[in-house]
Amino acid sequence: MKFYFTYILLCVDNSYYTGMTNDLDRRMTEHQGGKKKSCYTYKKRPLKLVWYIQCTNPSEAIKIEKQIKGWTRRKKKALIDEK
Repeated sequence: MKFYFTYILLCVDNSYYTGMTNDLDRRMTEHQGGKKKSCYTYKKRPLKLVWYIQCTNPSEAIKIEKQIKGWTRRKKKALIDEK
């Protein structure tokens, strides 16, 4: 079975980044390595994975990602603190 992850990173500037991937370890390595200079996280490293959820359906993971991206910082922090 294939899994998909929606995740939240805490950036060095104290901002949050929300993303979705099918390989969380690989994606974290890409973020930490600064694979693309145009990415939001490039100048905000080091990053810390503070929350994630595993899904079996990519559509569900994308839906959750979009929902979280629309949230306020306060609501994201509340989600992270529930962990």
